[in-house]
Amino acid sequence: MSSEEYTRRRRQLMRMAGEDAVLLIAAAPERVRNADANWPYRQDSDLHYLSGFPEPEAVLALLPGRKHGEAVLFCRERDEEHERWHGESIGTDRAVSEHGMDDAFPIDDIDDILPGMIEGRARVYCHFGREPEFDARLLGWMRRLRQLRGGGVVPKEFVALGHLLHDLRLYKSRGELKLMRSSASIAAEAHLAAMRAAVAGRHEYEVEAEILRVMRSRGAVPAFPPIVASGANACVMHYTANRAVLRDGDLLLVDAGAEVDCYASDITRTFPISGRYSREQRALYEVVLAAQLAAIDEVLPGRAFNAAHEAAVRVITEGLCALGLLKGSADDAIADGSYKRFFPAKTGHWLGLDVHDVGDYRVDGEPRVLEPGMVVTVEPGIYVSPGDFTVAERWRGIGIRIEDDVAVVKEGHDVLTSGVPKDADEIEALLASR
Repeated sequence: MSSEEYTRRRRQLMRMAGEDAVLLIAAAPERVRNADANWPYRQDSDLHYLSGFPEPEAVLALLPGRKHGEAVLFCRERDEEHERWHGESIGTDRAVSEHGMDDAFPIDDIDDILPGMIEGRARVYCHFGREPEFDARLLGWMRRLRQLRGGGVVPKEFVALGHLLHDLRLYKSRGELKLMRSSASIAAEAHLAAMRAAVAGRHEYEVEAEILRVMRSRGAVPAFPPIVASGANACVMHYTANRAVLRDGDLLLVDAGAEVDCYASDITRTFPISGRYSREQRALYEVVLAAQLAAIDEVLPGRAFNAAHEAAVRVITEGLCALGLLKGSADDAIADGSYKRFFPAKTGHWLGLDVHDVGDYRVDGEPRVLEPGMVVTVEPGIYVSPGDFTVAERWRGIGIRIEDDVAVVKEGHDVLTSGVPKDADEIEALLASR
């Protein structure tokens, strides 16, 4: 992502906030895994969106109209002893020269410098309530301003930053879509490796290892812990144990996405471990695939976000009725919600810097209308619980989900994750070549 794009985003956000506001965005803290080991660091998505700055212990202050520079970063100063243990830091000089900041100061000096920058502003835009430590520090700056002799002008309002910023993030630029296509390509390669590795007798975690190998070898990281769910495990929506042995006759549901420069992909495929779907597996699979294709057809400029879900619900419910898993008419099953026993989830979500990305799904009480630049997942599924004795035994324990990432474009839509086959015959042909 170019420095110019980060600058454009900051300026657009400041125009929306107004010259009497200050906007504060803190870096994500480092998270302790156990003892003296931290989790791999991942920057706060909003700070990344506005700066690309990758380090913890940083605060970005946006000060519309400030004569000495509107974008000010407080970050760690270069320190030889710290770098000996933890590697090179960016420091204040490179925050300006390489990350496009107008000004930068050591994070250790923020208590002395930032309150004076806040003074005179009417509103503070921030993520109040997200990080208690930063909240306490912010309130301390407000108390200090109120106690100044003569009483400076202290902001009277705290405003949720997401109200402005997250609407900007909903619309992806060309640069962002390029990164998301790269992420999707790597995830597709990982899914193909998973299909080749998934043979009876291996464990779910061995398939997961192939997914992670491909992602890391391409310079990506997993966007979320991969779901590798064989047999009835696929009926657990957020299964992540990944410990079971793969068995002939079972399906394997793999839900995995890559992350490239903080941008995510999210793909799910469900395929037979033996290489061929059973009659019941294929019947349900064809229903899910038809539902997904119908839902993708609704991902168009001017269509409501929920149109894809409604299309998927209709196809899945009619299919379940035709196969006898639901009794009565599809209209009745939709009206009374009985289809949710087999399809309890929604059909998709926003995708971007976060897997479940920011952005309102409803505006003024109505479903949001899709526009070019938005990216959604489309992921209908059928999940027949192994303990559901209202259906014949041959259906029980089958879980199927098919998921792709779809960008809304002026001409319609663009499926970013088409690199992984989903037609049943194509999947069987791929598996036969193992």
